[in-house]
Amino acid sequence: MKRGIFAAARKAGCLRGDKRRTPSAIVCASLAFFIMAIIADGTNGQSESPAVPSQWQTHAERTAYRETPRYAETVAFSQRLDQASDWILFTSFGESGEGRALPLLIVDKDGAFTPEAARRAGKAVVLIQACIHAGESDGKDAGLALLRDIAITKTRAALADRVVLLFIPIYNVDGHERFGPYNRINQNGPAEMGWRATSAGLNLNRDYIKADAPETRAWLRLWNRWQPDLFIDCHTTDGADFRYNVTYQFEQHENAPPATRRWMQDVFEQRVVPAAEAAGNLLSPYVVLHDDLDPSKGVDAFISTPRFATGYVPLARNHPALLIETHMLKPYRSRVRGTYDLLRFMLEEVNRDPESLRRAARESDEEAASWGKSYDPQRKVALEVRATDEATPIVFKGVAYRRELSEVSGTLRVIYGTEPLDMRIPFYNRARTSLAVAPPLCYIVPPQWRQVAELLIVHGVRFSRLAEPATLEVESYRFRNVKWASASFEGRVLVSFDAEPITERRTFPAGSIVVPLAQPAARLIMHLLEPAAPDSLVRWGFFNAIFEQKEDGEEYVLEALARRMMDADPKLKAEFEDLLIKDKNFAADPRARLRFFYQRSPYWDAQLNVYPVARVVSSANLRLVDGP
Repeated sequence: MKRGIFAAARKAGCLRGDKRRTPSAIVCASLAFFIMAIIADGTNGQSESPAVPSQWQTHAERTAYRETPRYAETVAFSQRLDQASDWILFTSFGESGEGRALPLLIVDKDGAFTPEAARRAGKAVVLIQACIHAGESDGKDAGLALLRDIAITKTRAALADRVVLLFIPIYNVDGHERFGPYNRINQNGPAEMGWRATSAGLNLNRDYIKADAPETRAWLRLWNRWQPDLFIDCHTTDGADFRYNVTYQFEQHENAPPATRRWMQDVFEQRVVPAAEAAGNLLSPYVVLHDDLDPSKGVDAFISTPRFATGYVPLARNHPALLIETHMLKPYRSRVRGTYDLLRFMLEEVNRDPESLRRAARESDEEAASWGKSYDPQRKVALEVRATDEATPIVFKGVAYRRELSEVSGTLRVIYGTEPLDMRIPFYNRARTSLAVAPPLCYIVPPQWRQVAELLIVHGVRFSRLAEPATLEVESYRFRNVKWASASFEGRVLVSFDAEPITERRTFPAGSIVVPLAQPAARLIMHLLEPAAPDSLVRWGFFNAIFEQKEDGEEYVLEALARRMMDADPKLKAEFEDLLIKDKNFAADPRARLRFFYQRSPYWDAQLNVYPVARVVSSANLRLVDGP
């Protein structure tokens, strides 16, 4: 590659001593940049952006990929793209916690820049996101170069022929400006970068369901407006060392819509991956070692849930999503160019047949919306899958390593070398459904749970309200074995439990929220409101008060109550005495012994540990008014 670049420079008359030609300033600047980048990085094989005038080089390119730009410079470059091209609109889709604008670039050759225009033109809408973890800036620099190549140099102009492209160069803008050289201990460049979490300490890539951050709520408004057909999230890994410069992941188990899975397998795996490798990259599914201390034990497939960006989009919003994870230890140029190549070839495939993507998204939406039209207890929707111990043998392109006892940590440590090492190892890529639930016709949420109503609105879920009180038989859950997490996670104390289905007659007040399943957001609704779902609102702590006992009895009162109850019910007395013999812990706990009677008395709170949200599975004549 180097030899070819120098030959091109000589042919263009850019090398000293060549008086036969008058060189083009643009060509010479571009060739000089390529030579500088290759010498500085020492990597070969990956594609370069062709014919880039010096004034249009990105900050990363100008510094031979030693640096990434700050927020202000990124915005300035984005504004220049807008000003120089009728194909690009630079705008904002919201504000961060600190008040910074969340930048968005829209690329549309027709200059319409609206979802309505995109749909009328039959174009696919693709949303690309970078810097959700602001220290992982590869996608930002790759995306800025790609948009320039589409709209300024037009060397990749065809990528916008049948696609409207939405690009978020920096999502976590506040974390991005906590800029410094010590933010990513595992990462090989750039020299300085942003911070993982927001200024409020929230990891945006764990916030898609609970939506605590203003950035997340702005993102959800953007999604609800545009309903992108494809979503791509750009990251950099942590973890082991290996030879792949780019890894990837997408949901491909039963909890994702069949049409979405098929499209990603047919288009991304079968066509995009080979094209990116032919461009000089080495790709692998996202690498999670089965044993952190021994790569030879195999690799686990990553299984997402809706708290993650690329879990939320397919599992809750039905549409295809791709996670790009470049390898942290590769030089920054290799990572940026690898991201560029994957974005480029993905957009090429979408442009080749945008209707196949739109059809996959549309079929997945229609499938979800069909569930609420009738109730079928045999029709189960997978809300969670878990890995099995089944594996597929693969050849893993790793590096030599050894293990030795560490005098620092006192345990084994892995020391990676530089020599290539190919290992035949198991890839644990099979999963089995661990939670499947029959979709009801609708859910009813009592009106006092206002935070839930607000979140439904943020997610774009359609619902109505009861115009008058209604009494009906419903399904719900009673919780047992309730346990609180020992520490806060993402600003919340999570709860675990066993959920026991119950059927009972309930009266709901006027204003109660009625959430029909006959809408494309049906998967999202079930992830929010089915308590056993992995990222349900119950698990995230939105209903914590239902687990708290509010009334109690003094011991001397309960003593008297217990004696009266045993005198009146010999079977209860026998049950109590039998438990004393069988359960030594119970027998040794005075409070538990008294609680035995309190729980069986009419004084016990019948609503404790009972889920206030109800499932309606049979037609009901409800008088409704439009929400919210």
